[in-house]
Amino acid sequence: MPEVALRFDRLPEARSYDDLKLTIDTFEHVCDSSYLSIDLYPTDTDDLGGAVARLLEQWITQVDGLRSLGGTAYLPYDFADQCTAWLRVSSVDGHAAEVQAGWSEIPGWDVNPFNYIPEAREVSDFSPLPEARITCLLSDLSERIAANRIALASTGN
Repeated sequence: MPEVALRFDRLPEARSYDDLKLTIDTFEHVCDSSYLSIDLYPTDTDDLGGAVARLLEQWITQVDGLRSLGGTAYLPYDFADQCTAWLRVSSVDGHAAEVQAGWSEIPGWDVNPFNYIPEAREVSDFSPLPEARITCLLSDLSERIAANRIALASTGN
């Protein structure tokens, strides 16, 4: 599998603020996990690694959903009070993709990180960050997110 320049990581020794980092190529964005820890399902694990892994599981589902016909999917990675940060994954042919980070004015408190698909369909004001963009194959992107998800799940609290 070719290396896809995308990672979502926990920062060591940080607690609920400035404790996650999205890296896309050379662009880095530090964000908070506070919204991920608010809305844990009572039957699920209550550790942050598991919460972030659940978010990435949804990313995989959305990316895999583009793998035959193409289309656009929005994957949230930062939930702030007044806005949200998203990855826009676009594919014209269901094989190659462009992944670009950007912002929407949808407030973080309006998005359930464990079932964000309804709000993802409503992203109409995506403002891309030109320096945060990569191209890759959808299959490679899905594998990269899956490997990232496994690594995060093992980090626990």
